[in-house]
Amino acid sequence: MADERDRTWVDSMPEAYASGLEAPVFAPFAAELAARAATTAPRRVLEIAAGTGVVTRALADALPGTDLLATDLNPAMVGHGACREARARWEQADAAHLPAADGSVDLVVCGFGVMFFPDRPAAYTEVRRVLVPGGRFLFTAWDEVGAHAFAEALCAGLRAAFPTDPPSFVEAVPHGYTDPERIRADLGEAGFTVVDVERVVRTGTAPSAAAVAEGFCAGTPLRAQIAERDGSADALRTVGDTMTALLGSGEVSGEMAAYVVEARR
Repeated sequence: MADERDRTWVDSMPEAYASGLEAPVFAPFAAELAARAATTAPRRVLEIAAGTGVVTRALADALPGTDLLATDLNPAMVGHGACREARARWEQADAAHLPAADGSVDLVVCGFGVMFFPDRPAAYTEVRRVLVPGGRFLFTAWDEVGAHAFAEALCAGLRAAFPTDPPSFVEAVPHGYTDPERIRADLGEAGFTVVDVERVVRTGTAPSAAAVAEGFCAGTPLRAQIAERDGSADALRTVGDTMTALLGSGEVSGEMAAYVVEARR
C-alpha cells in the first residue's frame, strides 16, 4: 500500500497532473463513473480523492442540481479543483475521516483513489458509515500496468532512464490493487454487498507521448522518486523519448483497462 509520500501532491503538481493526464488518462473513466452515477438518481453525492476534479466535473454535468461535495487529502488538489469547478463544494479530508454524518449520503464516488488508501477495509468502513441504507459506493481501480498503454510505456521509459534502480511508484501504487477477488474481500470485510466488479477498457488520446510523460513525472508522487535518484532533464527526456518511440510521434492513443466497482450498503 502507499506510504505518506505516495499520497502527497504539492506545489505545481496539480497543474502538471491536470494538463498532462486528465484528458488522456482519467477523462474516459470519469465519463463512465458519471454515467453509472446518474442511473441511481442520487440527491447527495460525496466524492473522495477528487484530485483536480475531472470526475467532479463529469458528475456535475450528469447530475445537475445534486448536492455534490468533493474532497481530497491534499490541500493543493482541493485548491486547484475548487478554482475549476464551482458547482461542487470542496473540502480537504482524509478518506479515513469523511466530513459527513452517519447515513447522510446517497452515493460515494472515487475515481482511481482507493489504491492510495493505507488501510482499504477501514476506509471502506468509513464510506459505509456515511451512506444511507441501500446507498451505493462507486469507484475505479486500474488493472495491471501491462493493460495500460501509457503506464506500460512510462515504465519502459523509467527503466531506460534509471536502469539500475527504476522508480517503483507506478507499479506499486496506482497499479497495485488489481485483483478483483481482493477488492471483493476488502469490501466484504467492511460490510458492503458487492454489486459488480467489471473490467472496462477505454481508449485515451494525448497530444503527444511527451505530454503524458510530463504529467506522470511532474504531476504525481513519481516526481519525488525521480528526484531521489538525482533525476535530471536528461533523464526526463529519456522517459519522454522512450514513450514516443513506443507510442508514436504526434497525437497518440492507447487502451487502458480498469475495474469499475459498485457496492451497496
